[in-house]
Amino acid sequence: MIDWERVKELRAEIGADDFSEVAVMFLEEADDAVSRLSANMSAKALEADLHFLKGAALNLGFDALSGLCQEGERRAAAGDTGVDLDAVRSTYFASKSAFQSGVDQAFAA
Repeated sequence: MIDWERVKELRAEIGADDFSEVAVMFLEEADDAVSRLSANMSAKALEADLHFLKGAALNLGFDALSGLCQEGERRAAAGDTGVDLDAVRSTYFASKSAFQSGVDQAFAA
């Protein structure tokens, strides 16, 4: 669910302090994007939110989420709004929980 090597790589690239800020900012912005996901969204709006979530997820190592968002973004770009938003939401919240509970352990040693 979480690519911990990517998380470590990002932290090494930007430093521990900036990493914490980036993680907090991502989670806040992702919470907002996930809360906007709705079956009533236009395909263009859905594509934009899924694109944002995909990019942020890739940067922070949320592998499962990035895959779902990539597929949903592709479908929305083709005009299909029948994306499984419940799967996106549940995967986001599961990834967020795994990240928050495992991030300290990932950098211990």
